[in-house]
Amino acid sequence: MIIDFHTHIFPEKIADRTIAFLSAKSGIKNNTDGTADGLVRSMDENGVGLSVVLPVATKPSQFRSITEYACLVNEKYAGRLFSFGGIHPYSENYKQELKTIKSLGLKGIKLHPDYQDFFIDDIRAKRLIYEASALDLIIAVHAGTDIGYGEPTHCPPEKSLEVIKEVRPEKLVLAHMGGWEQWDRVEKLLCGENIWLDTAFCLEFMPPEQFKSLVEKHGHERILFATDSPWSPQGDYIRKMRDLFPDDEIFAAVMGGNAERLFNGK
Repeated sequence: MIIDFHTHIFPEKIADRTIAFLSAKSGIKNNTDGTADGLVRSMDENGVGLSVVLPVATKPSQFRSITEYACLVNEKYAGRLFSFGGIHPYSENYKQELKTIKSLGLKGIKLHPDYQDFFIDDIRAKRLIYEASALDLIIAVHAGTDIGYGEPTHCPPEKSLEVIKEVRPEKLVLAHMGGWEQWDRVEKLLCGENIWLDTAFCLEFMPPEQFKSLVEKHGHERILFATDSPWSPQGDYIRKMRDLFPDDEIFAAVMGGNAERLFNGK
């Protein structure tokens, strides 16, 4: 089964304006309408079995609404969409919120240092990642530059490495192949560390030779197929991944097998 490990959706009442705002800010045209139904249509058209939804809490007060929506998505689209929880590292109640996420079976959290305005090596981020890891939650983090924000980069490879060495999380996923547009430093500093890398929003920008080199050094067993839908088209990404991974066994692992292992704690 193909699993897209990195997608975004928004409630229908705000999807249009949210997508329009993000598209204008980044200069990137969306490929779906940003709704759950739009994502499922894309999945049906392209043979994607499951998409992981990664919500971002841009302020601590959004925890409740994001959690409620995540649970609604997981119930309504069971077997097709699976949403993680959204939490802000500046929340005073982060320990209890993580326990709530765990108790609801959301399996993981998404952090976006640029949208949430914190550096990944901030002590509050380290504490949050430590507690999430202690609860056996997956921690997906936007890494590298954000196309809509520019500098400063809040999660560069150097700061990620500090967190990895100090906190030692077991299920840390660094999106965008470890650091968008900072792949030389990812290859030098992060390859071989106990982390997962996802392919979201990379294949249009990363030279194929560099992608293959990074995968070879890190190991294909820790690479997760991801698109960043609605920003990158699922169909195009599947075709590009097929070209990059001609070996059927490796292709199957990257496209879904690795994600299943991560979900199952293996």
